[in-house]
Amino acid sequence: MQKLCDNLAGNVKRLTNFTPEYRLRIGDYRVLFEVEETSRVVVYRVRHRREAYRT
Repeated sequence: MQKLCDNLAGNVKRLTNFTPEYRLRIGDYRVLFEVEETSRVVVYRVRHRREAYRT
């Protein structure tokens, strides 16, 4: 998570037509998050990839 504060380092992808806007891939897990204007990272969920994109 510390690397996200440094220019979104890591395996980060911007998602299209999905909220939150970004995902970080860590093995079989996905971290779904947004970056606010104040450069603050807001993590919404950390789940296995099979379950990460279900609402």
